[in-house]
Amino acid sequence: MPSFDRDGVSIYYEEYGQGFPLLLFAPGGMRSSIAHWGQSPWNPIAELAGDFRVVAMDQRNAGRSRAPVRADDGWHVYTADHAALLDHLGIERCHVLGGCIGGPYCLGLMQSAPDRVAAAVLQQPIGRSGENQQAFYEMFDGWAAELGQSQPEVTEDAWRSFRSNMYDGDFVFNVSRDFVRGCQIPMLVLLGNDLYHPSETSGEIARLAPNAELVERWKEPEVVADTVRQVREFLLRHTP
Repeated sequence: MPSFDRDGVSIYYEEYGQGFPLLLFAPGGMRSSIAHWGQSPWNPIAELAGDFRVVAMDQRNAGRSRAPVRADDGWHVYTADHAALLDHLGIERCHVLGGCIGGPYCLGLMQSAPDRVAAAVLQQPIGRSGENQQAFYEMFDGWAAELGQSQPEVTEDAWRSFRSNMYDGDFVFNVSRDFVRGCQIPMLVLLGNDLYHPSETSGEIARLAPNAELVERWKEPEVVADTVRQVREFLLRHTP
């Protein structure tokens, strides 16, 4: 099984195809892992590996990736994992595609290392809207309860701090509107439409980002083939 270790963290990943690199961040919330692509309306591994070197990964403490949990954990530790995986694979620049929580993961890498991202596809990104904070808390708590069985040394205060670092923010939780407004990286945003993936979040990203396109219908069975075509053409158009 391909994986790499850094600072006590073990990240599992898989590679498919050849060409310009495309790094995937799967849906699934805190359980974001390669397996969740099989539950998506379309699987970018299967659909895009014919044109790109597709790199899929399990996020820390999801799927087959493991890491210690600390009170100061938050979005920044995931971004550090993503950059470290690119370094491990010798990838200087890539496209990114993220579903659900993967949307903010894309934006975090774009903010931290803009020169490493050529273009981004954000598939119904999560965001703060109305009264949905409690839903994110409950999702985190369910994941933490399972993970806590294998990490009994992590205190309740540490779990609460970690949860706060992840989900007490505004907008998309990990980057600001000002960053998105000034981000020149091309983006293709696939509209969300539910509690965790509010349509207003997708729409606002697309309005703010100067080089963004919004796709409103993308996951209904009758439009999936066209969605895949749009995504492929968008990424190929922005491949260096």
